[in-house]
Amino acid sequence: MTRPGPVAPDQELPIRELPSPNWDARPPETPIDMLILHYTGMPTVQAALDRLRDPAARVSSHYVVDEDGAVWRLVEEANRAWHAGVSCWRGHRTLNDRSVGIEIVNPGHEWGYRPFPALQMAAVCDLCLGILGRYPIPARNVVGHSDVAPDRKEDPGELFDWLGLAANGVGLWPDPSHPAGAVDDVPAALRAIGYGEGELSTVLRAFQRHWLPGAISGQADDATRTRLHMVATACGGA
Repeated sequence: MTRPGPVAPDQELPIRELPSPNWDARPPETPIDMLILHYTGMPTVQAALDRLRDPAARVSSHYVVDEDGAVWRLVEEANRAWHAGVSCWRGHRTLNDRSVGIEIVNPGHEWGYRPFPALQMAAVCDLCLGILGRYPIPARNVVGHSDVAPDRKEDPGELFDWLGLAANGVGLWPDPSHPAGAVDDVPAALRAIGYGEGELSTVLRAFQRHWLPGAISGQADDATRTRLHMVATACGGA
């Protein structure tokens, strides 16, 4: 997968305004401490934008990033967008309250899942870095929709370049130079990373989509136990 290039700190990402009516107020005194990445999972960008702005659909996101790198803002960050649904991360269950949501244009597994273009990933990286500069979001809280809703979602999926984003300061990826180990208590390691309760094989698939994308088996094999150890260790310092 192509990694995004270095981000120039003096360049401001151009953003197109396309307001959605699907938002409400965040609860008072709730921190913005999560960044949740999705794919649109629809045949075209226009279909996705139409749905995210349809009052009857009652879904939205703060931003949409097209495959050519174009970025639309649908909901102001100060407001609550409706993107996470029933979800859980690190003991929190109403994640729309505390997160910024980005929809990344891709047909998804239903309509012809494909790699994310380099221009798109560069724009996602720039957008995320701006958000991370505005809010105290720890690296372990930059996650995918499938991480917070593993029983319902697969996005942004195994083709998404989490490693490339982490190399540019967005999210977490374990350092391969650190001594490797393997976990014995797999559910405990998943909880330490942030995953909620659920069927173990389902949660493991979500973990593998994010951190071991070449082996999405839902099984706690040796490679998965080793990667669980690495990620859980990294989360302790993130």
